[in-house]
Amino acid sequence: MHSIPPSSSAAGAVAPPPAHGGSRVLRWLAGFGFSGLVGLAILVFWLLTALVGPSLLPRHLVDLQASVVYAPIDAQHWLGTDYLGRDVLVRVIQGARYTVGVALLATLIASSTGTVLALLAAATGSWMDAFLSRLLDTLTSIPSKLFALVLVAGFGSSIGVLICTAAFLYVPGAFRIARSMAVNINALDYVTVARTRGEGTLYIMLREILPNIIGPILADLGLRFVYVVLLLASLSFLGLGIQPPSADWGSLVRENVDALASGGAALVAPALAIASLTISVNLVIDNLPGRAARERGGR
Repeated sequence: MHSIPPSSSAAGAVAPPPAHGGSRVLRWLAGFGFSGLVGLAILVFWLLTALVGPSLLPRHLVDLQASVVYAPIDAQHWLGTDYLGRDVLVRVIQGARYTVGVALLATLIASSTGTVLALLAAATGSWMDAFLSRLLDTLTSIPSKLFALVLVAGFGSSIGVLICTAAFLYVPGAFRIARSMAVNINALDYVTVARTRGEGTLYIMLREILPNIIGPILADLGLRFVYVVLLLASLSFLGLGIQPPSADWGSLVRENVDALASGGAALVAPALAIASLTISVNLVIDNLPGRAARERGGR
Protein backbone atom coordinates (compact mmCIF):
# COMPACT_ATOMS: atom_id res chain seq x y z
CA MET A 1 0.00 0.00 0.00
CA HIS A 2 1.16 3.45 -0.80
CA SER A 3 1.03 6.05 1.89
CA ILE A 4 -1.21 9.01 1.28
CA PRO A 5 0.60 12.32 1.28
CA PRO A 6 -0.51 14.55 4.14
CA SER A 7 -1.52 17.29 1.78
CA SER A 8 -3.99 15.06 -0.10
CA SER A 9 -6.21 14.60 2.96
CA ALA A 10 -7.21 18.24 2.71
CA ALA A 11 -7.52 18.22 -1.05
CA GLY A 12 -11.26 18.72 -0.93
CA ALA A 13 -11.08 21.60 1.52
CA VAL A 14 -11.64 25.02 0.01
CA ALA A 15 -9.76 27.89 1.53
CA PRO A 16 -12.02 30.82 2.47
CA PRO A 17 -11.67 33.74 0.11
CA PRO A 18 -9.78 36.72 1.46
CA ALA A 19 -11.90 39.50 2.86
CA HIS A 20 -12.27 42.35 0.43
CA GLY A 21 -12.84 46.00 1.20
CA GLY A 22 -16.42 45.85 -0.02
CA SER A 23 -17.34 42.99 2.32
CA ARG A 24 -15.75 44.77 5.28
CA VAL A 25 -17.81 47.88 4.53
CA LEU A 26 -20.99 45.80 4.30
CA ARG A 27 -20.26 44.10 7.63
CA TRP A 28 -19.57 47.50 9.19
CA LEU A 29 -22.84 48.90 7.85
CA ALA A 30 -24.75 45.84 9.05
CA GLY A 31 -23.58 46.60 12.57
CA PHE A 32 -25.64 49.79 12.66
CA GLY A 33 -29.05 48.14 12.63
CA PHE A 34 -32.10 49.62 10.93
CA SER A 35 -32.40 52.86 12.88
CA GLY A 36 -28.66 53.44 12.65
CA LEU A 37 -28.73 53.00 8.87
CA VAL A 38 -31.64 55.44 8.60
CA GLY A 39 -29.70 58.00 10.62
CA LEU A 40 -26.55 57.39 8.59
CA ALA A 41 -28.44 57.84 5.31
CA ILE A 42 -29.95 61.15 6.46
CA LEU A 43 -26.59 62.36 7.74
CA VAL A 44 -24.81 61.47 4.48
CA PHE A 45 -27.60 63.16 2.54
CA TRP A 46 -27.12 66.46 4.39
CA LEU A 47 -23.34 66.24 4.12
CA LEU A 48 -23.58 65.76 0.36
CA THR A 49 -26.18 68.53 0.15
CA ALA A 50 -23.83 70.92 1.93
CA LEU A 51 -20.88 69.85 -0.20
CA VAL A 52 -22.31 69.75 -3.74
CA GLY A 53 -25.94 70.82 -3.43
CA PRO A 54 -25.55 74.55 -4.18
CA SER A 55 -23.57 73.84 -7.36
CA LEU A 56 -26.37 71.60 -8.70
CA LEU A 57 -29.20 74.10 -8.27
CA PRO A 58 -30.94 75.33 -11.45
CA ARG A 59 -29.73 78.81 -12.28
CA HIS A 60 -33.23 80.14 -12.98
CA LEU A 61 -34.29 79.29 -9.43
CA VAL A 62 -31.14 80.71 -7.85
CA ASP A 63 -31.53 84.00 -9.75
CA LEU A 64 -35.29 84.13 -9.21
CA GLN A 65 -36.41 87.58 -8.11
CA ALA A 66 -39.35 88.23 -5.82
CA SER A 67 -42.48 86.45 -7.03
CA VAL A 68 -45.52 85.55 -4.92
CA VAL A 69 -44.76 85.82 -1.20
CA TYR A 70 -45.37 82.56 0.71
CA ALA A 71 -46.59 80.83 -2.41
CA PRO A 72 -47.87 77.30 -1.82
CA ILE A 73 -46.08 74.18 -2.94
CA ASP A 74 -46.41 73.61 -6.67
CA ALA A 75 -44.55 72.10 -9.61
CA GLN A 76 -42.21 75.09 -9.93
CA HIS A 77 -41.56 75.67 -6.22
CA TRP A 78 -41.41 72.31 -4.50
CA LEU A 79 -41.39 73.91 -1.04
CA GLY A 80 -43.14 77.15 -1.92
CA THR A 81 -41.57 80.60 -1.56
CA ASP A 82 -40.38 82.65 1.40
CA TYR A 83 -41.17 86.12 2.72
CA LEU A 84 -39.44 87.72 -0.28
CA GLY A 85 -40.83 85.31 -2.87
CA ARG A 86 -37.63 83.27 -3.19
CA ASP A 87 -37.69 79.50 -3.67
CA VAL A 88 -37.56 77.81 -0.24
CA LEU A 89 -35.90 74.63 -1.50
CA VAL A 90 -33.05 76.68 -2.95
CA ARG A 91 -32.66 78.57 0.34
CA VAL A 92 -32.62 75.36 2.40
CA ILE A 93 -29.97 73.77 0.16
CA GLN A 94 -27.84 76.92 0.25
CA GLY A 95 -28.29 77.15 4.00
CA ALA A 96 -27.04 73.59 4.48
CA ARG A 97 -23.54 74.71 3.54
CA TYR A 98 -23.49 77.21 6.39
CA THR A 99 -25.30 75.11 8.99
CA VAL A 100 -23.40 71.86 8.38
CA GLY A 101 -20.09 73.41 7.33
CA VAL A 102 -19.72 75.94 10.13
CA ALA A 103 -20.94 73.49 12.78
CA LEU A 104 -18.66 70.69 11.57
CA LEU A 105 -15.56 72.91 11.46
CA ALA A 106 -16.28 74.36 14.91
CA THR A 107 -16.86 70.87 16.32
CA LEU A 108 -13.62 69.50 14.89
CA ILE A 109 -11.67 72.41 16.37
CA ALA A 110 -13.33 72.06 19.78
CA SER A 111 -12.98 68.28 19.96
CA SER A 112 -9.38 68.15 18.72
CA THR A 113 -8.28 70.99 21.03
CA GLY A 114 -10.00 69.47 24.05
CA THR A 115 -8.55 66.03 23.30
CA VAL A 116 -4.99 67.32 22.90
CA LEU A 117 -5.22 69.25 26.17
CA ALA A 118 -6.67 66.18 27.90
CA LEU A 119 -3.86 63.95 26.63
CA LEU A 120 -1.30 66.50 27.78
CA ALA A 121 -2.93 66.75 31.22
CA ALA A 122 -3.11 62.97 31.64
CA ALA A 123 0.41 62.23 30.36
CA THR A 124 2.18 64.96 32.35
CA GLY A 125 -0.02 65.00 35.44
CA SER A 126 0.90 67.14 38.45
CA TRP A 127 0.60 70.92 38.05
CA MET A 128 -0.27 70.84 34.33
CA ASP A 129 -3.29 68.64 34.95
CA ALA A 130 -4.44 70.80 37.84
CA PHE A 131 -3.95 74.05 35.90
CA LEU A 132 -5.82 72.93 32.78
CA SER A 133 -8.63 71.32 34.79
CA ARG A 134 -9.25 74.42 36.93
CA LEU A 135 -9.02 76.78 33.95
CA LEU A 136 -11.49 74.85 31.81
CA ASP A 137 -13.81 74.20 34.75
CA THR A 138 -14.01 77.98 35.13
CA LEU A 139 -15.11 78.32 31.49
CA THR A 140 -17.67 75.55 31.97
CA SER A 141 -19.35 77.54 34.76
CA ILE A 142 -20.23 80.35 32.32
CA PRO A 143 -23.63 79.87 30.58
CA SER A 144 -22.76 78.96 27.00
CA LYS A 145 -25.51 80.81 25.17
CA LEU A 146 -25.05 83.98 27.22
CA PHE A 147 -21.29 83.87 26.65
CA ALA A 148 -21.87 83.31 22.92
CA LEU A 149 -24.20 86.33 22.77
CA VAL A 150 -21.56 88.51 24.44
CA LEU A 151 -18.77 87.34 22.12
CA VAL A 152 -20.79 87.67 18.93
CA ALA A 153 -22.22 91.04 19.93
CA GLY A 154 -18.74 92.30 20.76
CA PHE A 155 -16.78 90.94 17.79
CA GLY A 156 -19.47 90.74 15.11
CA SER A 157 -21.21 87.79 13.52
CA SER A 158 -18.83 86.85 10.72
CA ILE A 159 -18.32 83.19 9.89
CA GLY A 160 -14.88 83.20 11.50
CA VAL A 161 -16.21 84.67 14.75
CA LEU A 162 -19.06 82.14 14.85
CA ILE A 163 -16.67 79.22 14.34
CA CYS A 164 -14.24 80.46 16.99
CA THR A 165 -17.05 81.21 19.44
CA ALA A 166 -18.68 77.79 19.11
CA ALA A 167 -15.32 76.01 19.28
CA PHE A 168 -14.23 77.99 22.34
CA LEU A 169 -17.44 77.22 24.21
CA TYR A 170 -17.24 73.46 23.70
CA VAL A 171 -13.52 72.87 24.33
CA PRO A 172 -14.08 72.43 28.12
CA GLY A 173 -16.69 69.71 27.62
CA ALA A 174 -14.50 67.81 25.16
CA PHE A 175 -11.57 68.16 27.56
CA ARG A 176 -13.46 66.74 30.52
CA ILE A 177 -14.70 63.69 28.58
CA ALA A 178 -11.29 62.92 27.09
CA ARG A 179 -9.41 63.52 30.35
CA SER A 180 -11.67 61.20 32.35
CA MET A 181 -10.73 58.34 30.01
CA ALA A 182 -7.11 59.33 29.45
CA VAL A 183 -6.32 59.42 33.19
CA ASN A 184 -7.57 55.85 33.58
CA ILE A 185 -5.53 54.64 30.61
CA ASN A 186 -2.45 56.47 31.88
CA ALA A 187 -2.56 54.45 35.12
CA LEU A 188 -2.41 51.06 33.34
CA ASP A 189 0.67 48.85 33.37
CA TYR A 190 1.59 49.06 29.70
CA VAL A 191 1.77 52.86 29.91
CA THR A 192 4.02 52.55 32.95
CA VAL A 193 6.23 50.11 31.04
CA ALA A 194 6.47 52.51 28.09
CA ARG A 195 7.42 55.36 30.41
CA THR A 196 9.99 53.14 32.17
CA ARG A 197 11.73 52.27 28.93
CA GLY A 198 12.24 55.96 28.27
CA GLU A 199 9.40 56.93 25.92
CA GLY A 200 8.63 60.63 25.83
CA THR A 201 5.41 62.44 26.65
CA LEU A 202 4.39 62.82 23.00
CA TYR A 203 4.80 59.08 22.41
CA ILE A 204 2.72 58.27 25.49
CA MET A 205 -0.01 60.65 24.33
CA LEU A 206 -0.25 59.52 20.71
CA ARG A 207 0.73 55.84 20.81
CA GLU A 208 -0.37 54.57 24.20
CA ILE A 209 -3.37 56.67 25.32
CA LEU A 210 -5.06 58.07 22.19
CA PRO A 211 -5.69 54.75 20.35
CA ASN A 212 -7.50 53.43 23.42
CA ILE A 213 -9.93 56.35 23.75
CA ILE A 214 -10.55 57.20 20.08
CA GLY A 215 -13.93 55.40 19.95
CA PRO A 216 -15.58 57.33 22.79
CA ILE A 217 -13.96 60.52 21.50
CA LEU A 218 -15.65 60.07 18.11
CA ALA A 219 -18.99 59.43 19.80
CA ASP A 220 -18.55 62.59 21.86
CA LEU A 221 -17.64 64.49 18.69
CA GLY A 222 -21.03 63.58 17.26
CA LEU A 223 -22.79 64.92 20.34
CA ARG A 224 -20.73 68.12 20.22
CA PHE A 225 -21.80 68.55 16.61
CA VAL A 226 -25.46 68.46 17.67
CA TYR A 227 -24.82 71.02 20.39
CA VAL A 228 -23.02 73.35 17.99
CA VAL A 229 -25.80 73.07 15.38
CA LEU A 230 -28.39 74.04 17.97
CA LEU A 231 -26.21 76.87 19.31
CA LEU A 232 -25.67 78.37 15.85
CA ALA A 233 -29.36 77.98 15.03
CA SER A 234 -30.24 79.82 18.25
CA LEU A 235 -27.84 82.66 17.44
CA SER A 236 -29.24 82.93 13.92
CA PHE A 237 -32.80 82.97 15.22
CA LEU A 238 -31.81 85.93 17.40
CA GLY A 239 -30.27 87.72 14.41
CA LEU A 240 -26.64 87.20 15.50
CA GLY A 241 -25.76 84.31 13.20
CA ILE A 242 -25.11 84.22 9.45
CA GLN A 243 -26.05 87.61 8.05
CA PRO A 244 -28.13 88.36 4.89
CA PRO A 245 -28.08 87.76 2.01
CA SER A 246 -26.56 84.46 3.15
CA ALA A 247 -28.56 82.36 5.59
CA ASP A 248 -28.34 79.16 7.57
CA TRP A 249 -31.37 77.17 8.67
CA GLY A 250 -31.79 79.14 11.88
CA SER A 251 -31.88 82.38 9.88
CA LEU A 252 -34.50 80.91 7.55
CA VAL A 253 -36.73 80.10 10.52
CA ARG A 254 -36.40 83.64 11.86
CA GLU A 255 -37.01 85.28 8.48
CA ASN A 256 -40.17 83.31 7.81
CA VAL A 257 -41.67 83.33 11.28
CA ASP A 258 -44.71 85.18 9.87
CA ALA A 259 -45.66 81.95 8.10
CA LEU A 260 -46.23 80.25 11.45
CA ALA A 261 -49.96 80.97 11.48
CA SER A 262 -50.51 79.26 8.14
CA GLY A 263 -47.95 76.50 8.71
CA GLY A 264 -46.13 77.46 5.54
CA ALA A 265 -43.27 75.36 4.22
CA ALA A 266 -41.00 78.41 4.37
CA LEU A 267 -40.94 77.98 8.15
CA VAL A 268 -41.49 74.24 8.46
CA ALA A 269 -38.80 73.15 5.95
CA PRO A 270 -35.73 74.67 7.68
CA ALA A 271 -37.06 73.62 11.09
CA LEU A 272 -37.43 70.03 9.88
CA ALA A 273 -33.95 70.21 8.36
CA ILE A 274 -32.46 71.13 11.75
CA ALA A 275 -34.47 68.40 13.47
CA SER A 276 -33.57 65.71 10.93
CA LEU A 277 -29.86 66.55 11.10
CA THR A 278 -29.67 66.42 14.89
CA ILE A 279 -31.82 63.28 15.15
CA SER A 280 -29.77 61.48 12.48
CA VAL A 281 -26.51 62.18 14.34
CA ASN A 282 -28.02 60.82 17.55
CA LEU A 283 -29.24 57.69 15.75
CA VAL A 284 -25.77 57.07 14.33
CA ILE A 285 -24.12 57.54 17.73
CA ASP A 286 -26.61 55.26 19.50
CA ASN A 287 -26.09 52.49 16.93
CA LEU A 288 -22.34 52.59 16.37
CA PRO A 289 -21.08 49.10 15.42
CA GLY A 290 -19.86 47.21 18.46
CA ARG A 291 -21.55 49.45 21.01
CA ALA A 292 -24.42 47.06 21.70
CA ALA A 293 -22.00 44.16 22.08
CA ARG A 294 -19.89 46.14 24.53
CA GLU A 295 -22.98 47.02 26.57
CA ARG A 296 -24.07 43.38 26.66
CA GLY A 297 -20.57 42.40 27.76
CA GLY A 298 -20.70 45.00 30.52
CA ARG A 299 -23.89 43.45 31.86
